[in-house]
Amino acid sequence: MAARAASRRQSVTRIPLVASRRRESPCFEATDSSTTRIAGSALLPAAPSRDPNPQIARLCSQFIAANRATLLHIDAEIDQQYDGSRVDLVVRTHTKVGAVPLISPTTGRPDYGLIVKPRFEWHGLGPMLSDMGWRVIPAPLSLPMLPRSDRKIPPWVLSTIVLFRLKALLDRLERRFEVVDEIRTAPRGSVNWTAYATRHISRAQFLSVPCRFPDLRDDRDLKAAIRFTLQKQLQGLDGQRTAGAFVVGLLELCQRLLERVRDTPPRQPGPRQLDAWLRGPLRTNAFRDGLQAIEWTVDDRGLAGLSDLQGLPWAMSMESFFEAWAETVLGMVAQKIGGTLRSGRKRETLAPLSWEPPYIGSQKYLLPDLVLERGDTTIIVDAKYKEHWEEMQDRPWGQLEDELRERHRADLLQVLAYGNLTASPRIVLVLAYPCSKATWSSLSERGRLFHRASLRAGDRRIDLRLTAFPMGVPISTVADALAAEVASHE
Repeated sequence: MAARAASRRQSVTRIPLVASRRRESPCFEATDSSTTRIAGSALLPAAPSRDPNPQIARLCSQFIAANRATLLHIDAEIDQQYDGSRVDLVVRTHTKVGAVPLISPTTGRPDYGLIVKPRFEWHGLGPMLSDMGWRVIPAPLSLPMLPRSDRKIPPWVLSTIVLFRLKALLDRLERRFEVVDEIRTAPRGSVNWTAYATRHISRAQFLSVPCRFPDLRDDRDLKAAIRFTLQKQLQGLDGQRTAGAFVVGLLELCQRLLERVRDTPPRQPGPRQLDAWLRGPLRTNAFRDGLQAIEWTVDDRGLAGLSDLQGLPWAMSMESFFEAWAETVLGMVAQKIGGTLRSGRKRETLAPLSWEPPYIGSQKYLLPDLVLERGDTTIIVDAKYKEHWEEMQDRPWGQLEDELRERHRADLLQVLAYGNLTASPRIVLVLAYPCSKATWSSLSERGRLFHRASLRAGDRRIDLRLTAFPMGVPISTVADALAAEVASHE
C-alpha cells in the first residue's frame, strides 16, 4: 500500500501557476484637439494568452459602450481599430481639458481615467489664471472619483474653485429670524426684569438690560461651516507659497472671506447637516455649489492629478480659457493706449438681430469677444482657439485642406460682420489664434506677427489683422506688440 501511494505521488505533474499581472489602474493621457492611440491590451486584467486580440476586442467594445456618456463631459470620443496585428483604442479630443473616470469592462468600477491636457505649452496654469484675474477656473464634474493618477495639477487649483464658490455663497447667504438673548442699553423685545434687578441694578449697571428678541441674521450654522472650510483651505494654501505669487493672492482672498465670518466660531458640519441643508426649499446653484465645496474640504478631496490618491473629475473649456486670455491681453492694451473695453464674456458686446416675423430667425444676435473703443478708433478682437494658425505658417494657402480653408474663411466672414456694429471712422478687426512659444518667437524675429489687410466701407476704414496670442509668453510682451501695431497705423 505504501509503495502504491508513493508511486501515485511521483506520477503527479507539478505545473507552476502563472501570476496575474498586478499593476496600478492607469490614467490615460491625451492633449486637446488631437488623436491618441492606446493599446487595447491595457484593459486586460491578467497576462495575455497566445492570441489575446479576440478578448481585447470584446473588452474594448464593452469599454467604449460603458464610457460613451462620460466622455461627453470633456468632448472626447473613443473608437477601436484593428491594424492586423493588435487592437487599439483611438481617443479623439476637442477643445476641452480635464479628467474623467472610466468604467472598467471587467469590474464595472471606475478603475481607469482619462486626463486631457492643453496642447500649447505655457508657464503654468496658476500664473495664467492669476494674470487673468481668475476670469475662468476649472469646473468639477458630478462623476465618481478617479483612480490613482500622477501629479499633473497643483493643489491650489481646487482651492481656487472652493474659495470662489464660498465667496458666491457668502454673497447670497440666506438670512432668517433667530431668537437672540443679548445685553442692550435700551429695552428690546421681552426684558428679563428679574435678572436686571438682581444682577445689574445691584451693581449700578443701569444701562445693561437683558433682552430676548427675534432678529434677522445670517444662518450661523452655515457660517460656522464656511469658517471651518476657509481655515482649512488657508492652512493648505500657506504651504504652497513657493508655487508662485498668485498663491499669495489666493491667501489674501481667503483672509478677506474669513473676515466676513469672524463673528462665528468654526464648526465642522456632519453628513446629516449637509444633507439637511441640501433638502431645504428654494436652494440656488450658488448654494449647492458652496455646499459641495464644503463637503470636498471636509472629506479632503482633490482634483484628479493632484496627488497619488483619488481625485475629483473636472473639465475646462480651452475656448473660454483662450478668450479670457485674450481679454487680459486687450485689457493691458487699453491701459497702454487708453480706451474703454467691453467683454463678450459679460454680454457687454451683445447686438440683437431683429427678424420679421421673429419666429423665423436662426441667429439671434452677434457677440464679439472683445471691443475696445478709443477716440475715433474701435478695435474688435475675435479669439479662436483653433489649431490651424501654426499649420498656415508651414504650408502655402493652396496646399491646405479644403476643410481648413473653409474654416478660416468662416472666421474671416464672422469678424468682418462684427465691423458693421460700429460707426467709428477707423475699425481694427483682430482675428487671434493661439500658437506655441517657438512659433511666436519665429514670427516675431521675421516681422510676421501680424498679417494685414484693409478695405474701405464708405467713409470708414477697416483694418484686418491676423495674429497670435501665445500662452507661453509674458502677457506684457504680447500686449506691447498689439499696442504698437494699432498705434503705428493710425
